[in-house]
Amino acid sequence: MKNNWFNITVQFFILLGISTLWAQNDSTATKTKHQISKYDYHDAFASFFYTKDGTNTRSASGQPGVEYWQNRADYQLSAKLNEAKNEISGTGIITYTNNSPDKMNFVWMYLDQNLFKQDSRANAIIPINGSRNGAQGQIFDGGNKIKSVKIITTSKGVSIEKDAKYIISDTRMQVFLPQELKSKGGIVKIKIDYSFISPNEGSDRMGILETKNGKIFTVAQWYPRMCVYDDIRGWNTHPYLGASEFYLEYGDFDVNITVPSNHFVVCSGELVNPTEVYSVQHQKRFAQAKQSDITVIVRSSDEVKMASAKIAIANSFKTWHFKIRNSRDVSWASSASFILDAARINLPSGKKSMAISAYPVESDGSEAWGRSTEYTKASIENYSKRWFEYPYPEAINVAGIVGGMEYPGIVFCDYKDKNEDLWGVTDHEFGHIWFPMIVGSNERLFGWMDEGFNTFINSLSSVEFNKGEYKDKVFDLHKISEKYTNPNLETIMSSPDNMKEANIGTLCYSKPSEGLVILREQILGPERFDLAFRTYIERWAFKHPTPDDFFRTIENVSGEDLSWFWRGWFVNNWRLDQGVNSIKYVDNDPKLGVYITIENYEKMVMPVTLDIKTKSGNVNRVNLPVEIWQRNVNWTFKYDSTEEIESITLDPDHVFPDSNESNNSWTSATGIVEKDVNLDGYLGTFSNSNAPIKIIFTKKRGIINVEITDYPKFKVEPIAKDTFESKEAGLKFEFYETKNGFNMILSDGQKIPFTREK
Repeated sequence: MKNNWFNITVQFFILLGISTLWAQNDSTATKTKHQISKYDYHDAFASFFYTKDGTNTRSASGQPGVEYWQNRADYQLSAKLNEAKNEISGTGIITYTNNSPDKMNFVWMYLDQNLFKQDSRANAIIPINGSRNGAQGQIFDGGNKIKSVKIITTSKGVSIEKDAKYIISDTRMQVFLPQELKSKGGIVKIKIDYSFISPNEGSDRMGILETKNGKIFTVAQWYPRMCVYDDIRGWNTHPYLGASEFYLEYGDFDVNITVPSNHFVVCSGELVNPTEVYSVQHQKRFAQAKQSDITVIVRSSDEVKMASAKIAIANSFKTWHFKIRNSRDVSWASSASFILDAARINLPSGKKSMAISAYPVESDGSEAWGRSTEYTKASIENYSKRWFEYPYPEAINVAGIVGGMEYPGIVFCDYKDKNEDLWGVTDHEFGHIWFPMIVGSNERLFGWMDEGFNTFINSLSSVEFNKGEYKDKVFDLHKISEKYTNPNLETIMSSPDNMKEANIGTLCYSKPSEGLVILREQILGPERFDLAFRTYIERWAFKHPTPDDFFRTIENVSGEDLSWFWRGWFVNNWRLDQGVNSIKYVDNDPKLGVYITIENYEKMVMPVTLDIKTKSGNVNRVNLPVEIWQRNVNWTFKYDSTEEIESITLDPDHVFPDSNESNNSWTSATGIVEKDVNLDGYLGTFSNSNAPIKIIFTKKRGIINVEITDYPKFKVEPIAKDTFESKEAGLKFEFYETKNGFNMILSDGQKIPFTREK
């Protein structure tokens, strides 16, 4: 649409023979108020939210591009547990496939156990008052002991191992390749022999729990793992410091774990040698559990106690063999103290999986871990039906020293948890199967893309579990607005390593989750949001999405430009403060309707919901879209009332994080009722004998429109007694007291008289 205002004004002034300059005006009328708005709609609704266009690898619509690629890492792992020394020794053979368009002379790997070395970066940044991260005060010989790194090649059917040069830098290891690794399909096989002492409390992600019937080893970050090479950053080599989690490639795992013969092992994936490690009775009970929707005890507390009373055969070991396909990681747990129970998981496709729980007698009971398998089954079935089908043959919940940590097909939870706490941590940790085990985001940089998304889906599953047995309370966002929008907070988009540890729970978990609740319930609606969110999961299952891929997917599938929302909630740490200013009855008669003025005082914007109560007690709800703020600081709308207004309440259900409740309501007892100016006396046709034009004042919906001969109409607003202004046209109209004429005031102060025609 053309903008004619410049031509209109200049031609009009030339016609009158008057020389003037075009005035630069703010398009927003302002009024003197006690509270000054900080809102700038140019910031909230700015263009160019996305800093780059779509590429061949990542589409502008948020889906993987036609040339999307990612590398692959397949692992053959063997480990042996020395229970007396808490030592794990192992060998890893990694088959790494370079699907990128780039050649490689070296590869990067993570040695996560080096976090526990005394001279690690992670140890150096532990505050004096302690931290959840690191070894939590334990002094021991931590870190990976790398015994050898070899490149395996095959020549004429003979396998050849050759030492490789490598450099270890904190939690990273750079391995130099004897031959350049080709792009688009080049493969290298790397063999690493290593060992490490397990920490007792491994940054709350792994560790050792002493129980009356033996130690429980929960083992994670236990083998050298490939860093991700992607189309965003190339090699992702951010050090493991404790707070930020992981970013890993997908592949198949073949795992052999050798432990004392009285131990029972649970591990990501599927046990492929059950006849070698389980008794016939245990195998029968597992077979029964595969057909049961009710928990079946496989190894009872009595069996644990009886076995504990016996003396284990010295130097006797068993090897447990597991496999898992298309996974980004593998973890396991081992103990002589495990009670084992299991039940069937029913998946939407008709496939079955198995829910298994492993816990000590200290955790047994119907109010504690005796319901763990029930919780696991319910969680997996819910998310499979709602979002994406669970991909693994087993889902294992392990009671141990870890407060709550997730890995593909297995999670570690606190052995002390009971009832609602156990449901909550179980549901949360298994929710992580979808984020980040299926949707493989970069947790090291964007913790909210797994923790926040998972916390959000937990809020839905808790409503449905067992008819709402542990249904979450609905948050009053007014009361917790300070928690989410305090100016001292970092932004959600910050890396967890760049956040105060006390803020991680808010910024990675609850604030992004609540943002998705707002988006689902208040902005898009459940149907549109769920389709977009499900599409995001389907598009990026077993791939590596970025924040842009998520934002673009939600916008493209829902059909909404949500840049204002991403800016306010995720990218910036803005506050929300919307208020009711005043009301004005049409022609000062409540029977003709009322004009209600609201204002946005802070940087964040949201849609507006108001409850309007009349004197007779009737309450009606008005919903206004966020677009009212797209070019306005304040907004006046007409409500078709037929009687006086008793009260107006903005955001009555407290679904938005409004930081200032004091201006959220208007009441007839204390609120401002402005007098409506009777506009009828200003209407009519006016002319000037020195100019062949007419100026016509008309009224529509309580607004005066001005039409000048041969030019488009424009609106004017009352700014003082008998004075109206159009900032767009750069004109003021100052009526005589008799209203028989007016002076048209130009931007330079010149006045041109016009007289009403009879």
